[in-house]
Amino acid sequence: MMALAETAPRLFGTTAFRLAAMTVAGFLAAAALIVVVILWQVNGVLTAQVISGLDAEKAEIETHANDVAAITETIKGRSRPEGPALYFLADTTGRKLAGNLNRLPPEIAGSPTGGTFRYETPLSAERLGVAIPVNLQHGLSLVIGRDIEDQRIIADRIRRGVLLGFGLLSIVALGGGIAASRMMLRRVETINQTSRSIMSGDLSRRIPLTGAGDEFDNLSAHLNAMIERIELLMTSLREVSDNIAHDLKTPLNRLRNRAEAALRDSTGADAYRDGLERTISEADDIIKTFNALLLIARLEAGTFDASKERFDVGALVRDAAELYEPVAEEAGVTLSADIADGPEITANRQLVSQAVVNLIENALKYGVTDGKPGAITVSVDHRGDGVEIAVADRGPGIAPADRERALKRFVRLEECRTLPGTGLGLSLVAAVARLHGGRVRMDDNAPGLRAVLVLPVHKSDGTV
Repeated sequence: MMALAETAPRLFGTTAFRLAAMTVAGFLAAAALIVVVILWQVNGVLTAQVISGLDAEKAEIETHANDVAAITETIKGRSRPEGPALYFLADTTGRKLAGNLNRLPPEIAGSPTGGTFRYETPLSAERLGVAIPVNLQHGLSLVIGRDIEDQRIIADRIRRGVLLGFGLLSIVALGGGIAASRMMLRRVETINQTSRSIMSGDLSRRIPLTGAGDEFDNLSAHLNAMIERIELLMTSLREVSDNIAHDLKTPLNRLRNRAEAALRDSTGADAYRDGLERTISEADDIIKTFNALLLIARLEAGTFDASKERFDVGALVRDAAELYEPVAEEAGVTLSADIADGPEITANRQLVSQAVVNLIENALKYGVTDGKPGAITVSVDHRGDGVEIAVADRGPGIAPADRERALKRFVRLEECRTLPGTGLGLSLVAAVARLHGGRVRMDDNAPGLRAVLVLPVHKSDGTV
């Protein structure tokens, strides 16, 4: 009720009402112009017919202008009490000789062209007529006319009908504008209520859709997607804060303890040097963690200067695998990468290379079971409009329920807590994939994990 009370004063100020009012006003103006033109044309046609008939009759009578008796008889024969033809014939003194008019209409007396006038019938009903004078000899005066009362009645009825139609149309349009405004206000108020709830902290609220598929549903769907993204980012921010407090607490304490131990060591400069070297090493690890966090944040925010170029992704992955072959051999892991050249993709070479390195390092770190030598396979497959860069190991793998969570920042599964790491490797790979319009997929390698980086293959013109 409060929401409706707040929106009621704004009813006539809504865009829907203004658009409806402007549309109706334009329609009424156009309709009025059309009706005026039609009435003018109809009146012109009827008037032309009347004038044409009067002119023809005038010409006929003027042929007998010198025969007073013949003219008088003609007028007497044509005059009927209730007929549409009107006549008045008078002598030089103004005395009526013939005709069905009681007197010479004063509106046309002395007029050389005639005009309209009012006259009374034998039933004392006032009617409208039009008459023209006829030129006669011997001082006679004659006017001939036609009754146009029926035309006037038709024109009045048309005008009343038009005015009534305009009035009804205005009322219907006003009602339609009010109804459209109320409907729009209800939809907008629904969005406002949801927005107020979200601003109050309830990020789980979503704008309801009516299923009509109109512009409001389209807007609501996009707003819901935006709210869902905001909720995801806020949840991720909370998780990152918790994980930072949890995962960085240990190295910071270790950093402080080593510095304190170095100060307490009484063996001299060698002990101080060793303590400083350990402190620098710990600080470097912490800096690497924050640099990774910063890079992921920039990738997810879309502010990273992702200068893209066209390069051979097969050659890039092969070079990365060759770079880590000595590391794998030292760790007792067999790393195989039988990769041919191609395909070419348009992407940021440095970021894609970093993502591939992270996948290989992740496999080297977690792809060993019970200390036994493992095997890692790196491959590149071109499938449709995308390229799949896969790194497969023979380790314990990741349970299906944890695979999506493993791509988030600072997430370290319980079985990996004893191994060194920050939990940012796979999340960086996922951020690089999202920046390039791709994705990361975790498959079962039976046994082990097969991590797949999927990137779109772009043509030279930048299209997919």
